[in-house]
Amino acid sequence: MNEPVQWIYLLMGLTGLVSWFGFRSSAVEQKYIFEPQAILAGKEYYRLVTSAFLHAGWSHLIWNMISLYWFGQGIISNFGPAQFFFIYLGGVIGGNLLSLFVHRHHEYRAYGASGGVCGIVFARILLFPGSAISSFLLPIPIPGWLYAIIFMVGSFVAMKANNKGDIGHDAHLGGAIIGLLIAAALQPVLVQENWKVLLLVGGAACFLLIYLWFNPLFLPLQSFRHRHFSGSARRRGPKLPAFKRERFELDAILEKINNGGMESLSEQEKNFLQGVSGKYQRRSESKKPESGLAI
Repeated sequence: MNEPVQWIYLLMGLTGLVSWFGFRSSAVEQKYIFEPQAILAGKEYYRLVTSAFLHAGWSHLIWNMISLYWFGQGIISNFGPAQFFFIYLGGVIGGNLLSLFVHRHHEYRAYGASGGVCGIVFARILLFPGSAISSFLLPIPIPGWLYAIIFMVGSFVAMKANNKGDIGHDAHLGGAIIGLLIAAALQPVLVQENWKVLLLVGGAACFLLIYLWFNPLFLPLQSFRHRHFSGSARRRGPKLPAFKRERFELDAILEKINNGGMESLSEQEKNFLQGVSGKYQRRSESKKPESGLAI
């Protein structure tokens, strides 16, 4: 048996064991799951790593472990366990840090090794550029660089549409990008030989990250360009309930104030903020019925 590959079996076994404990005990899941409020307010930074050892169910766990083995064995056999684990843990932490940025104002919980697995997948694409990617979802093999572009754009579109279900596309994207960069730093000679792959995939990644940095709430593109809430921009946006749309717009305005101060707001944004402030002030001043019964 190839001795370096045994380290993958060790990682798979440890992940499976911790996931099994999480399946059986909600207390274990609650303590180690990824949760922005616990990380930022409670300073429980260990969750950035421990959440990768928990999974939603057996199918989630098995798919991640199979993918880890498929794409990881070539890296660990050729470059050793140290570089393999550096890329994997970097992908886990990088993916969770991107999730932390995106969901820092949200009630959000997530788990799974997908960030680290995506880091391994993208590292393989860079280190073995001539290889093709295929699975039962992709019966026809496609070049690694094309798979990387499709994956990143697909994850970004799913994030922007807020149609993720149980899939943390932001962690996938962050893990993939960090895995790619770590592999490039560890193997600079291969990067010189495959610089086109790094430039193509890295350029797409930089564009998506810049969009996320300035527009973490995934507002319509016009809001990203002009930074104001016009009626036409709202009409083109997703059909959200009024209270949710108001909350999204308020969060974005507060984010803008935090970055550039009140003077950075447009007249429309100031009017919107004043209207919301007045509404909440009226609510706070309203009196409850003397009977104390809810109406």
